[in-house]
Amino acid sequence: MKPIELEHPDYTARKHVWRRYRDLYVGGEQLKANAAEYLMRRQKEPFGVWGERLERVYYENFVGSIVDWYVATLFRREPLLLTEGEDRRGTTFFHEFAEDCDLRGTTITDFFRKQVLEALVTGSSYTLADFPRAWPLPENLAEEDRAGASRAYLTPCQAENLINWSLDEHGGYEWVVLRNTYLRKPGVDSEKWTRETRWIYYDREHFQVWKREGDVFGQESVVMVDEGCHSFSKVKQVPLFPLRLDDGLWLMNRAALLQLEHFNKSNALSWALTQGLFAMPVVYSERDWNQIVGDSYYIQLGPNDRFGWTEPEGRVFSIAAQNLDRLKEEIYRVCYVLSQAGGPVSTGVTSGVAKQRDFAITQEMLRALGDQVKDTMKRVMRSIAAVREDGVTIDVSGLDEFDIGDFTNELADAKELLAMGVDSPTLKRQVLKKLAFKYLCDVRQELKDRIGREIDEAVQPLER
Repeated sequence: MKPIELEHPDYTARKHVWRRYRDLYVGGEQLKANAAEYLMRRQKEPFGVWGERLERVYYENFVGSIVDWYVATLFRREPLLLTEGEDRRGTTFFHEFAEDCDLRGTTITDFFRKQVLEALVTGSSYTLADFPRAWPLPENLAEEDRAGASRAYLTPCQAENLINWSLDEHGGYEWVVLRNTYLRKPGVDSEKWTRETRWIYYDREHFQVWKREGDVFGQESVVMVDEGCHSFSKVKQVPLFPLRLDDGLWLMNRAALLQLEHFNKSNALSWALTQGLFAMPVVYSERDWNQIVGDSYYIQLGPNDRFGWTEPEGRVFSIAAQNLDRLKEEIYRVCYVLSQAGGPVSTGVTSGVAKQRDFAITQEMLRALGDQVKDTMKRVMRSIAAVREDGVTIDVSGLDEFDIGDFTNELADAKELLAMGVDSPTLKRQVLKKLAFKYLCDVRQELKDRIGREIDEAVQPLER
């Protein structure tokens, strides 16, 4: 086995749950196709009955809706990318980068929105930064710009892609191994699909690309097809940036077992109710019974014989329904959105203070999630600026406003703050920028930076 095919112990321990978590998030036909892995078969249950239950399986996807709500709420207002400095080359690049960060037209906000969703489902997501390769090698920054070699771009990596790594004493990567597997056709006229697997090894200065082509069993050997120094060798850094969530923020991990329990209980209740609709006839008789019973037949009873139908009393159904409601509430509770659970158990009268307290907990979790996202964005862009040798300072703000309120309230608070008469031009600049960027959160990054410079120039005379 090649060294690049070895797996990290943490990867081996977690890889079996990622497919399950993706099925639970997506639901629908994807989960139904793999329902045999999640629907528990009763002891000695006939395979025919279990197969019929698999055909009738359904899934109430609470955790998927919760994850989507967190992502939508976190990015309700776009993060603000702030660049400061006199380097027009660097400022112009980050204007373009914010609008197209992967050379496919994806904005930086949309890119990290998907990265957050991936992290909430699998616990982590990864961003690979790279630069286009140019030949011959540029001798200066101007030649790099003309050749397009300075146009950095990002590539998303899932948790399954990072199969091996090593960390230094500070928690940074010493080296990583990424693996991708996909199907391809040798040509348009070819009827055979081949499975291609690629491994990419990065350390702080070098990279290697290994490749294996073959059928699904991987009969062909693994060979190295490329190697060299990567762009981040300038700063002695592995160009992979993780977004790892703490256990408290890994929502799918917190709710997965509850969602599976709800899945099995709800399907068991549905099966029992369906069976109860098809009542079975019961004949009470001391004689030998050999008559055929059916919709198109009749039965003949003796003077002392009795006839009836089996029907469940319903007490266990009521208990099961209450248990399903409790499981649903627990799913929302462990994800810090209990106020959204609804349902029969949650329809009681709740005070405004209690609702505010519940949502305050949700807001704190959103802010914690937003802080991790902003930290990752800053590390990515500051590293790119260091490789490009840009003379700009980059910061990211936002992802901390989740109430849909009236902008006039924030405007009034800002007026009161400035009316205090604090002799600080820096305070005034920051207040004006925050108001302007919040009100114009959906405009292009170039316009935001221009507005920021104009505010700086307008307030600058006050400092002198």
